[in-house]
Amino acid sequence: MKLQLLAAMALATPLFFTSSVKAENPQDLQKLLSTGECIQCNLAGANLSGAHLIGADLRGSKLQGANLVGANLEGADLTGANLAGANLTSAYVANVNLKQTNLNGVNFTRAMIHDSNVYKASMNDLNLTDAEIFNTGIGIGGEDADIPDWD
Repeated sequence: MKLQLLAAMALATPLFFTSSVKAENPQDLQKLLSTGECIQCNLAGANLSGAHLIGADLRGSKLQGANLVGANLEGADLTGANLAGANLTSAYVANVNLKQTNLNGVNFTRAMIHDSNVYKASMNDLNLTDAEIFNTGIGIGGEDADIPDWD
């Protein structure tokens, strides 16, 4: 009996010391969807699948692990945002400002990335499977490209 109690306590103890994963701030998500603007917002883990974020202002926002599958980000400003681990599968990323953005671990599978600014963006471990990339400083292998900043 004591052995069973000790085993149960050993299994349950880590549950008391784990920190909860904080999802997106619902007020920030509502602000983005109603106004198209959410500067320095917490949208980490947000479900924005299929969202029309055309021209959205998301400068400095936290979008780690966000679901942006099939989202339209045309003309959005994500300068200095954190998209680490976000899923942008089949997203439309055209004329997007990704300057100084954390794109580490982003899934761009089948995404269309055209004419976007990635000046000084962090781009480690990108998934670019079947992505269309035009006039954007993202490439596979070789030396670092000379990536210009937008004027």
